[in-house]
Amino acid sequence: MSEALPSVAFLGLGHMGGPMAVNLVKAGYTVTGFDVVPAALEAARAHGIATAGTAAEAVAGAGVVLTMLPSGKHLLDAYRGTGGQPGLLAVAPPGTLFLDCSTINVDEAREAAELAVAAGHRAVDAPVSGGVVGAEAGTLTFMVGALPADFAAVTPMLEVMGRRVVHCGEHGAGQAAKICNNMILGVSMIAVSEAFVLGEKLGLTHQALFDVASAASGQCWALTTNCPVPGPVPASPANRDYQPGFAGALMAKDLKLALNALESTGVAARLGPLAAEIYDTFAAEGGAGRDFSGIITDIRDKSAD
Repeated sequence: MSEALPSVAFLGLGHMGGPMAVNLVKAGYTVTGFDVVPAALEAARAHGIATAGTAAEAVAGAGVVLTMLPSGKHLLDAYRGTGGQPGLLAVAPPGTLFLDCSTINVDEAREAAELAVAAGHRAVDAPVSGGVVGAEAGTLTFMVGALPADFAAVTPMLEVMGRRVVHCGEHGAGQAAKICNNMILGVSMIAVSEAFVLGEKLGLTHQALFDVASAASGQCWALTTNCPVPGPVPASPANRDYQPGFAGALMAKDLKLALNALESTGVAARLGPLAAEIYDTFAAEGGAGRDFSGIITDIRDKSAD
C-alpha cells in the first residue's frame, strides 16, 4: 500500500511559486496556498489551488511548509512572526518539514534551519534553477541542503516540480551551491556578450563566432543555451527582445548574495564583485525586467563607435 502524500502549505505563489504549486496539485498533493498579493491568490485558485486567508491558516495541519519568498528577511520574519503575530514555527504541528525554495544568503538559510529545528521541526533549503519556464514545465533543478533523512523525505516532492535534485550537503549547502553557480553564470554571460560585441567591431557575423566558440574552448551555457544575440539559438530570449527568462533584477540579486558570501569568507575574488556591480547598474538603468542576457545591449550602447 503506497504511503499517503503529505499535505502542503505553499507560501509565495508568484511567477515561480504558482506553477510549482500547480504541478504539486496535478501530482495528487493537497496544497493550500497563500500570498500577500491578491492577484497571485486569484491565479492560484483559477488553477485549482485552494487558498487560505493568512499564512498561519495555510500552515495549520500541513505536513510540509514550502516557502518561495523574496528575501531572507521575509523568510525569517515569517518563521518568527512580526507585529505581535505568532510565526509559522509556532503554529505548525510538531515535526513539520519546512522546505524553503527561496534564494537567500547562506547564513540566513542556516539561521532559518536552526530556528526550525529548535522549535521541534525539520528544515530543508532547496533553491531552484530553471526560471519560470522550468517551473511551468516541472523541469527545475533543486540544490538541496538537508540532513540525509530529510532529503530522502522531500525528494519525491521535489521530483514532481523538477527534473534534477542534487543533495549538496547539510543546512545552507543548497544556497551555497546556488550562489556559486549563478556567479559563474553572471560572469560568463558578461564575457560572452563582450566577445560578441568585439566580434561585431572586428567584422565577424554572430553565426560565425557562435559556430567557432560553441565547438571550441569558449563553449558554455551562456553561449549555447541563452545566447545573447538573436539567430544562433532560436529559443534564447535574444530572439524575443530579451523577455525573461531570468530577469536582470534576479541576476543582480543573486550576485549580491554571492558578493556577501565572498566578503564573509574572505575569498580574493575579482570577477564576482565586478559582475555584481555591472548587473546592479544594468538593473537600475532599465534592465531589471529584461532577460539578464540583455546585458549585451548595455555593453554595445556604451562601446565607442
